[in-house]
Amino acid sequence: MRIFVARLAGTPVFDPAGDQIGRVRDVVAGLRPGRPPRVHGMVLEVQPRRRVFLPITRISRIEAGSVVFTGRLNLRRFEQRATETLAIGQMLDLKVMVDGESMTVYDLAMEDVNPSEWAITKVAVHRGRRREARTADWSEVSGFDVLQPDQGAAGLIAAFESMRAADLASAIHDLPPKRRVEVAAALDDERLADVLEELPFPDQMGILSTLVPERAADVLEEMGPDDAADLLQDLPPEEAARLLALMEPQEADPVRRLLTYGEDTAGGIMTSEPVILPPSATVAEALAHIRQRDLSPAVAAQVYVTRAPTETPTGKFLGVTHFQRLLREPPHTLLGAVIDGSIDAIKPELALRGVTSFLATYNLVAAPVVDELGRLVGAVTVDDVLDHLLPDDWREATDGA
Repeated sequence: MRIFVARLAGTPVFDPAGDQIGRVRDVVAGLRPGRPPRVHGMVLEVQPRRRVFLPITRISRIEAGSVVFTGRLNLRRFEQRATETLAIGQMLDLKVMVDGESMTVYDLAMEDVNPSEWAITKVAVHRGRRREARTADWSEVSGFDVLQPDQGAAGLIAAFESMRAADLASAIHDLPPKRRVEVAAALDDERLADVLEELPFPDQMGILSTLVPERAADVLEEMGPDDAADLLQDLPPEEAARLLALMEPQEADPVRRLLTYGEDTAGGIMTSEPVILPPSATVAEALAHIRQRDLSPAVAAQVYVTRAPTETPTGKFLGVTHFQRLLREPPHTLLGAVIDGSIDAIKPELALRGVTSFLATYNLVAAPVVDELGRLVGAVTVDDVLDHLLPDDWREATDGA
């Protein structure tokens, strides 16, 4: 049985009872002089974002779209040994020699060579701009043991293409620093922005520091204003000012406004881009807006109704209408007729503790933030609050946490 490892990335993993317990993130192999690498097992990601090791001897079945194992899964965090290599994370995109020609690895095939023993026996490679491809035996390939200054990342990104941003961020976080930088450099601005929003702060800084200032500014433009402001807030003031100056004015302005508020206040944690419509808009228009795929569920939970202009800071704030109410109303109904008058707005200066109490007291997933002039300046969502309540290293999901 032959399986190409890049296609395993993201595959669901099931226990003997048929319950899904995680997804495949990588394949662990040990290089052996003169012999195909032996597969030791797989790295799985289980909740909450913990990477654990599943020995190959515990795997009973590998099928299209699933991996099934027997016995119990050890939930101790995976730690790569010095003698081990990650097939997806570290071997893809390497430059190797095949029949005297330089080629690039884009996949690897593993086979069951003996009962409960698997080895990487084939290497899929390509060359040139036309990406002429072939599959070579492991014995025909040399160069896996050579340190390479610039490995590239196209193959790894292709393997992780279907991952959600949070899952890709988790995979990148566990890569060696050099490989992490290579992957970040190869991602387009929008995808990198999504990933940065999900990474721990040290990783954000590490990646941002490797980008030329112009590209760093482009990536910040693709981030949500609140996430960009959080990142810039921790940079030296002169560096933050330089990046803001390189951003397009319409993208930089909301970030600058957020930076004027205290870090642990409603203004400091809010998003400045909630769904805002005038009272003359219809229910049908509102539903069309909240269907946008790039909106988080918390942001899409309600529509804020204001006088023109409808970009923050808006005209006079009139109120909120919830998506459940929108679903019950005829499509032609005007938003001005379905405003919920029971939801009070909060002030930008309200401390994080007060914001938390407000959302909990009224069972809300989001709340409008209105300034002293009665203008909507943003909205605080429950995920904004969680990001600031959890410890800085919550994404690490340490053992026993």
